[in-house]
Amino acid sequence: MKDWFDGLAPRERIMVGVCALVVAASLLWLLVWMPVDNRHDALRASVDDWQAGLTQLERLAATYGSGGPPDRTQPDQSRGRTPVVIVDTTLRTRGLSGALRRSQPTTSTGIRVEFENVAFDSLVLWLGDLSRSYRMDVQAGSLSVPPRAEPGRVNATLTLEQQR
Repeated sequence: MKDWFDGLAPRERIMVGVCALVVAASLLWLLVWMPVDNRHDALRASVDDWQAGLTQLERLAATYGSGGPPDRTQPDQSRGRTPVVIVDTTLRTRGLSGALRRSQPTTSTGIRVEFENVAFDSLVLWLGDLSRSYRMDVQAGSLSVPPRAEPGRVNATLTLEQQR
């Protein structure tokens, strides 16, 4: 290879050298720089997504509280009311009665409720109301995404029990 290069005219040697540099720079760009740059862009996008999510969670925490254990210092509003009445009243207050498909008492202090195509956020807020104001907590539950549902909608089956 060295004999071949030495046998070239001076202009040809310069041209071969410049082409070798261009090929080496192109290979360096394609095989090293582009993968590193693409990974950097993906990581930056991931960090931006996490930061946006964290900002949204901080706003929600400020709006709805810390999400810690329920505040049991509020007076129990359930005196003399059955779980069926409590659930019916609170569902109407939150505007969720249209999504309720079935409610069935399980015990004197418990009830099983089934929702179809209910807004998940509203359902969670309703459960928070029940826990804070009526000392009713979820004992068991299942959630599923309904077919052809809008984002944020779920089917839910929950068993609620009132704490005494």
